[in-house]
Amino acid sequence: MIRIITDTASDFSVEEAKELNITLLPMLISFDNDTYLDRFELSTDEFYDLLIKSDKLPITSQINPATFEEEFKKAKEANDDVIVITMSSELSGTYQSACIAASEYDNVYVVDTKEVTIGEQCIIRYALTLIEQGLPVEKIYEILLEMVDKVKIVALLDTLEYLKKGGRISPTVAFAGAILSIKPAVTVTDGKVEIIGKARGSKNGNNFLIQTIQKCGGIDFSKPVLLAYSGTDRTLLDQYIRDSKSLWEDHIKEEDIKVFNIGSTVGTHVGPGGIAIAFFPLG
Repeated sequence: MIRIITDTASDFSVEEAKELNITLLPMLISFDNDTYLDRFELSTDEFYDLLIKSDKLPITSQINPATFEEEFKKAKEANDDVIVITMSSELSGTYQSACIAASEYDNVYVVDTKEVTIGEQCIIRYALTLIEQGLPVEKIYEILLEMVDKVKIVALLDTLEYLKKGGRISPTVAFAGAILSIKPAVTVTDGKVEIIGKARGSKNGNNFLIQTIQKCGGIDFSKPVLLAYSGTDRTLLDQYIRDSKSLWEDHIKEEDIKVFNIGSTVGTHVGPGGIAIAFFPLG
């Protein structure tokens, strides 16, 4: 059997990870002196409640090698192969922790998705389809290394406040952005978060995301397509789905679109009100 191990930065719920037989390892999230296991001890709703009330950003911490090694031992005892699929090594040391732990095992393969949240999850879901096809672990690993350079994620942030708190922009820029209702659009390039544009208001922001997807060549609906929102209210995402109907209507029913809640790893830096789409472009 092939086991999939990932981190909670992938934004799987604990329940769905169990249903899909994915081993979900928690990142750590700390507010002042209180530290929680992401999603296991702190739900996304509880996280955003604390985030909004806090004057300082929480601190997120990587998964350590010992945690991975414990899971690798279980797999070896069961004579299982393991594919570890982690968030971008440019954004966390979790990938390196997995590599350190895997160095003593010949049945463990570690994949750096160069992504986070639903971009990372797209790779995991694609891996599950390859396992279902009965491919050997070495071939699956080889394919995944190719696919990590193909998956795309684009997102629109609703506020600049959390980028300001994290020191990524100045208070002046954040204030001006709030006054003008500026919505920054971001993606992940070579494992790093990159601002790809700005729009004034949600309507223009949604149009910018649609145009960005079209410039990529459109969406390959034969592979995972995922949407996500940050915060406890998905109203802005629902509006985006309506605005971008032309992208979906010939390929997927609205009720079949997979939607996820962005957790603490990314939510810490973008705050509530963000929306994102992850997909594999055509071609």
